Amino acid sequence: MDALSQVFEDIHLKQTQYLYLEAQGQWAFESEHQSAMITHIVLFGTAYVHFEGQASVLLNTGDMMIIPSGIKHHCSSHMVHQLVEPLKIEALFQGLREDPIQVGQHDTNQVENKSLIFTIKTQIDSIMAGPLIQALPTYLHIKSALNAQEPEWLRIGLYFVANETTHKQPGRHKIMDHVVSIMLIECVREYINEINDENNWLNALTHPELANAFSAIHSQPEQAWTVEKLAERCFMSRSKFANLFHEIVGEPPLAYLKQHRLRLASQYLRTGQLSIQQIAHHVGYSSETAFSQTFKKYFQLSPSQYRQLHYAQQSN
Repeated sequence: MDALSQVFEDIHLKQTQYLYLEAQGQWAFESEHQSAMITHIVLFGTAYVHFEGQASVLLNTGDMMIIPSGIKHHCSSHMVHQLVEPLKIEALFQGLREDPIQVGQHDTNQVENKSLIFTIKTQIDSIMAGPLIQALPTYLHIKSALNAQEPEWLRIGLYFVANETTHKQPGRHKIMDHVVSIMLIECVREYINEINDENNWLNALTHPELANAFSAIHSQPEQAWTVEKLAERCFMSRSKFANLFHEIVGEPPLAYLKQHRLRLASQYLRTGQLSIQQIAHHVGYSSETAFSQTFKKYFQLSPSQYRQLHYAQQSN
């Protein structure tokens, strides 16, 4: 499996929920920062999206915006979102919700402006997705996503979304997870084709001379990788590989490998029932003690403390 595919396998996009926001007059809604990817699709009308410290972004009919990090943001009818108190939408997500949520205040002095916004929330493993989120911009804005001239994958993806929202068929929760995942992957692919920064992590994943090393690290983290073995995968000398990796990624190969292993270990601790010794072996440590010491340096908690804290937070 190539490295980008493995990255999307590891970030666990799941538990997709959606809602329709039927807005009129002066309106605003707010999405708090969360471990979820948020997508807004303007089915008709317009919306301004506001991020702290950034210029507002206008979405027109057919536009789609993906916010990979789930960062806090506001959407409103006007460029200045403080005109009305925003509706907090976090508590309104209740699975695949069909009933439109009314938002806005009627303004008798102006022609009534109406908008219909389809908002999707998909849970994401923010720790495993850390490198991906850092490599992406705050948002991905796809203009006129419903236009026939847009890429076929986008039109097909949106068709599936529309079909699943109008037909309550068995398995639609899983279908929605897959459709959202496919749409994100395709958006990331297009972004990779457009970025000019050779040192961007996404460019590194697909770098023609380094791709094999990333594929090895992400698909087989349990292997006893050395710089020499990774260099062999890339058909390069040890020194050339190490220098190129550091130049493109910004850190040595084994430092990158260690961070990936520890992020993966944190996922095992949060989502599975494996013992700490088993997790150590799954992420390339032959010694549970060595693994626990390294993990604590990185997360400031021992593996057992990390797991207990996660379970306590989940129960609350």
